Amino acid sequence: MNLHGKDIKIFAGNSNKELAASIAECLGLPMGKSDVGMFSDGEISVSIHESVRGSDVFVVQSTSSPVNRNLMEMLIMIDAFRRASAGRITAVIPYYGYARQDRKSKARDPISSKLVADLIAKAGADRVLTMDLHAPQIQGFFDVPVDHMLGMPILWPYYEQKFKDMKDQVVVMSPDLGSVNRARQFAERLDMPLAIVDKRRPKANVSEIMNIIGEVDGKHVIIVDDMIDTAGTLCNAAKAIKERGAKSVCACATHAVLSGPALERITDSVLEEVLVLDTIKLPAEKQIPKIKQLSVAPVFAEAIARIYSDKPISSLFV
Repeated sequence: MNLHGKDIKIFAGNSNKELAASIAECLGLPMGKSDVGMFSDGEISVSIHESVRGSDVFVVQSTSSPVNRNLMEMLIMIDAFRRASAGRITAVIPYYGYARQDRKSKARDPISSKLVADLIAKAGADRVLTMDLHAPQIQGFFDVPVDHMLGMPILWPYYEQKFKDMKDQVVVMSPDLGSVNRARQFAERLDMPLAIVDKRRPKANVSEIMNIIGEVDGKHVIIVDDMIDTAGTLCNAAKAIKERGAKSVCACATHAVLSGPALERITDSVLEEVLVLDTIKLPAEKQIPKIKQLSVAPVFAEAIARIYSDKPISSLFV
């Protein structure tokens, strides 16, 4: 493995070309010339239209819906760059799909996130740059270096400004026990108290609110999570918080998966605003009034520049 390429080249699959273009713009670089399509039988077609020999290649691709197609696009692109003698290949995965399948919760379960990690390394990626893995220990599934970015530092300034004159009236809420560490860091950074939703999940994508630990009566509440999928947990939590006397409820998350009935639930919920990052492309039909989006492009661009220069990027993690 080469430790350094002769120049930086940014390429993108079809999952989030807008984000890739924004990252390239922040770096002052043109987008790499490539076509990623599909043959008539459904197989992925990749064509690279410029030399990458000896280059530091960064492939930007979120493995969001359609998950399997986007994953295969990334794997085939990485393989193409490896066979074209790229100096170093970094898989830039703003949203890492299959991250929730990180353990065996019952007999005969697969650990799909480990399988995907193996596929990425086997395809030829020399390192991975990603953001807010659902389970941070997934970094250990990879046999190549992983730079794990955090989305919260991008979200903090928004709420510092929004509630700058009323911090004593705001509570940060974790929607479940698994998100407590993330919400605690958020609360400490903003110097706000923390509350927790204790819930029971009877089956996948269905949650039931059991109890709220902490004081929310008369407070403005910020629910903090890593992703919003079907929005069942989020909207149930918001309803329970509001019923317990909260003045207002808003939410923020890094990844806007927004599958199934998520948009309808958010629209009909008591949530005043949902703040997300653009790790996943939001098509026009998902850009509803309650959802506000911030860009991760400057942070990823800075990380890419530091990786290319062999400089530490740990300061971007906090």
